[in-house]
Amino acid sequence: MGLFKKENKEDKKEQASENEAYLKVLGGGCAKCSELEANAKKALEQLGMPIEIQHVRDMRDIASYGVMLTPALVLGKKAFSPGKILSVDEIVELLNKNKKE
Repeated sequence: MGLFKKENKEDKKEQASENEAYLKVLGGGCAKCSELEANAKKALEQLGMPIEIQHVRDMRDIASYGVMLTPALVLGKKAFSPGKILSVDEIVELLNKNKKE
């Protein structure tokens, strides 16, 4: 019977990675982080990309990306521009270079 099926840890990891946002802002919620998030939203609107932005505030999660300075922008699983507020144009360029397949 399948009532007491044991959950596979690998299945959970795969499911979690599928649900992760493609675009993330890393930072505690300061003004710089909020500005980067606003610029990212404008860039997505400009490109007509319906991508949700996730704001990661937990320092352990931020450190897991190898980021020590915030804000930072994450596309997929790669962090860009730690400690820098990217402009809308810079984010548009970055998104065009790293389009999600």
